[in-house]
Amino acid sequence: MTDVQDKNTLPIAGQGGACCGDDCCGSAPAAAGADHLREEVRARYAAAAETATAGGCCTSEDEAAAFGAALYGADLESVPDVAVEASLGCGNPTAVADISPGESVLDLGSGAGIDVFISARRVGPEGKVYGLDMTDEMLALARKNQQEAGVENVEFLKGYIEEIPLPNDTVDVVISNCVINLSVDKPKVLEEAFRVLKPGGRFGVSDVVFEEGLSAAERAERGSYTGCIAGALSMDEFRSGLESAGFVDVSVTPTHLVADRTHSAIVKAVKPH
Repeated sequence: MTDVQDKNTLPIAGQGGACCGDDCCGSAPAAAGADHLREEVRARYAAAAETATAGGCCTSEDEAAAFGAALYGADLESVPDVAVEASLGCGNPTAVADISPGESVLDLGSGAGIDVFISARRVGPEGKVYGLDMTDEMLALARKNQQEAGVENVEFLKGYIEEIPLPNDTVDVVISNCVINLSVDKPKVLEEAFRVLKPGGRFGVSDVVFEEGLSAAERAERGSYTGCIAGALSMDEFRSGLESAGFVDVSVTPTHLVADRTHSAIVKAVKPH
């Protein structure tokens, strides 16, 4: 593992060859900036919510092996169908976060709510699950799913994962599914996750990571920013970012390929007591 980097050296949106969308990889002007990239992400996931609401599927047959609901297996029991159809994740973070009855959970980039609803079942009526998303269309779909499923121990919040609208030391577990790679400020996301976790709290996410040694241009060649590829961190960058934020017991474990030298991975860490 590399030495811990200064938090401000981690790649963020708009730096290191990140792409602004499916049709401009490698050619995005530097002036595009974080706001443009964030809007590209918002637009893509708004469209995904509308597709799922209309009864369509958000992943192609080629993408299904690496992204989407097929990665959940039996965990989808009692999850609303529309939440399943709108899933664009690269893993199943609820399977690795050791969520227990009575705990509080925060899902960063909760989308239509698939991981929120699975977590709500695990924490039970004494627990609480927050879903945080910036996209109005996804939030509307998630709240509709919640109402139709009759799930009461869930609250969906609008906001950015770089500015989590919760107090310090609020939750026992932070999860996320293929969303941190889309952030415009990844060090801030990890700092915010650390802030809202209680002492001893756990960080358990699925995310896309690169193998070491890929240049910015090589990263951008493997997929678009909005497609969860170009903005990803390397495995060492993710480890170092978590350690810089204050986490301990950090691990990054690849699970399957999503592109050449690019993996879905389980990323885990702990906030010290």
